[in-house]
Amino acid sequence: MLSNASSDLIRQLEERGAKRIALQFPEGLKRKAPEYTERLRKAGFEVIVSGDPCYGACDLALDTLLDTDVLVHVGHAPVDDRPNVIYLPYTIGFSMPVLDVALPLIEGKTTGLVTTVQHVHLVPEMETYLRSKGVDIRVADGRGRTPLRGQVLGCCFTAARNTQADLVLFVGTGLFHPVGIALTTRKRVIALDPLTGAAQEVSGDTLLRRRFAVIEKARGAKSVGIIVSTKSGQRRMDLARRLAGLSPTAVIVTMQEASPDELLNLGFGCYVNTACPRLAYDDQVRFPVPVLSPQEFEILCGARTWDEYEIDEIP
Repeated sequence: MLSNASSDLIRQLEERGAKRIALQFPEGLKRKAPEYTERLRKAGFEVIVSGDPCYGACDLALDTLLDTDVLVHVGHAPVDDRPNVIYLPYTIGFSMPVLDVALPLIEGKTTGLVTTVQHVHLVPEMETYLRSKGVDIRVADGRGRTPLRGQVLGCCFTAARNTQADLVLFVGTGLFHPVGIALTTRKRVIALDPLTGAAQEVSGDTLLRRRFAVIEKARGAKSVGIIVSTKSGQRRMDLARRLAGLSPTAVIVTMQEASPDELLNLGFGCYVNTACPRLAYDDQVRFPVPVLSPQEFEILCGARTWDEYEIDEIP
């Protein structure tokens, strides 16, 4: 896979006349850096590797790009258009019969198919296989932050909402994406892990109970920090300003990395996260005080009701 991908990459770099290349990898692929570097050096390029944490295409190493001609971001599809940035896919395959595990849970309903960027190249093959099993499968076209057909992100579930199906089949690892899909679409969601072969129906009820407790705990806070990320694809200053207007104790705080130590040092009684939505949902147990999503802060301030709860997404 690397040989084919790197040959195409080298062609793109040569077409651009690039000489100095910045390489960026998400956390799960950083160990691939020496392999990619060696291939590019043999082709005559000077290579710099970004060693900073990277959580997706919303987190580009633009500082490293300043010292090079092109940034090559490995493993994600673009969330916006950036000059001098090349997105290099990293695909993970699996055999189609693993989809059989999900069939008893689908129960003959129209089914929307979504997956993550690592498996999205298999969407056409998954469609064909599921249709051969009698499944009425629907796949939404890509748009915005999820440009690939059937693709979802942890911050964008547009493809799941647009499938126009009775239920949604998520093919991928982990439960955050399917839980987010369940809360966003209000439909039945089946999660199939193609690497372990396990399938299950997923509900957002447990997450909602946890989030209700966090909101209630935040009611006692005497000060509020509205976190604004300085990362390339996460900066939502307009949203932060609107939220800050809901409370006289709210202050906007810009941060590159919202770590537990940094939040503790700043000393606010609670925080509202406008950066990566997963920060509040996944990492709450790590933080010293409540960290709310924008929608949860609106509930806290009375700008929306609990019945109007929505999971945070970046459009």
